[in-house]
Amino acid sequence: MAWQVWRCGAWWWGVCLLVGLLGCQEAEVVVSMPVLENPGVSDTEVTFGSSLALQGHAGYLGQETIKGAMAYINYVNDSGGVHGRRIRVITRDDSYDPPKCLANTQRFLIEDRVFGLFCYVGTPTTVKVLPMIQEAQVPLLGMFTGANALREPFLPYVVNVRASYYQETGAAVHHLVHDLGLSRIAVFYQYDAFGFDGLTGTELALKRFGLEPVARGSYVRGTNDVSDAVDRIAAADAQAVVMIGTSDPCANFIRQTLWRGHTPIFYMVSFVGAKELSRNLAGTSLDGVPVIMSQVVPPPRAADGSPTPSAQEFVELMTRYFPGEEPNFVGFEGYINAKTLVEALRRAGRALTREAFLRAVESMDDFAIGPDVRLSFGPTDHQGLDTVYFTILREGRFVLLEDWQEVRGVRP
Repeated sequence: MAWQVWRCGAWWWGVCLLVGLLGCQEAEVVVSMPVLENPGVSDTEVTFGSSLALQGHAGYLGQETIKGAMAYINYVNDSGGVHGRRIRVITRDDSYDPPKCLANTQRFLIEDRVFGLFCYVGTPTTVKVLPMIQEAQVPLLGMFTGANALREPFLPYVVNVRASYYQETGAAVHHLVHDLGLSRIAVFYQYDAFGFDGLTGTELALKRFGLEPVARGSYVRGTNDVSDAVDRIAAADAQAVVMIGTSDPCANFIRQTLWRGHTPIFYMVSFVGAKELSRNLAGTSLDGVPVIMSQVVPPPRAADGSPTPSAQEFVELMTRYFPGEEPNFVGFEGYINAKTLVEALRRAGRALTREAFLRAVESMDDFAIGPDVRLSFGPTDHQGLDTVYFTILREGRFVLLEDWQEVRGVRP
């Protein structure tokens, strides 16, 4: 065990680092965090920190999230900032690894003295830093995760923009059972906080219909070994599989299941990433087997390729600041996170403090991104969106599923 104490501005910080033994998966970082008066704010700038996966299994999600967010933040900065302040976002890769996320967050708070935290990606990473956030009393806004642990119990410094995994899986189970009449539903999940959250949400939703999963199969985060899960779920002859994972393992599970001659409906939560999954499944013969994914934002483009009503500015700004990048669901969510952050800064006024920022978020009742995306927060409600959309893979891309009776391949 190593102890380090150093000075940061006027503060002495005591930091205890527990170094894991060789081969340890997750070393803990225990930090005592004093509350700073008003860090990260100058006359000309306000600073945020973003720890997210930029490589590895969830790298696509982190890259697209921050691009969507920065498309809007760059536009705001080029237009003079907010109350004369430019928004600076410091990004650090955590590779979807909780200890790295802890270390990044510690650096944001101690070395960078950020005003707030923004656009974190993933359940196991974000949940790991919650004690540090609460102790330091630093706002965290716009996480790419629907984890229930970020919502219950209520956390005053955590601001969720998207709907939860409980809402995603709950809506999906309703359609599978109520609309399609299915009863044999299995769960494939990542064996960590993310997967457990989706598993619990699915079990709760099934329980409302007097059902439970006919099989459960899991894989270890960071691996593609899904063979045991394929065996378990195929043996149960599941009619549909709820999938809580990242793109590569989910695509591998679908391929191996089809090779076994098992053809259930495959349903995935939004974290899988529509663009990345469609890329991973390119060349896979689905032969009409439905692959469905829930989304927490509407499609950025309509079937004819034109921007949807609330995504017009997003599509335009992506073309301006990230030419050649195709606007997608993940980037659109990052853009909405940034719109929410900027509006809160505007409402907080020139005399910006962390408390003023949080009160400004809570004042955003029916804040319109566009005609079909409206956010509402409150003093005890730190989740802005509740709508869940469904998409289905057709001709290599996920398109809006408006009528579940369109789903084919359903077995009685």
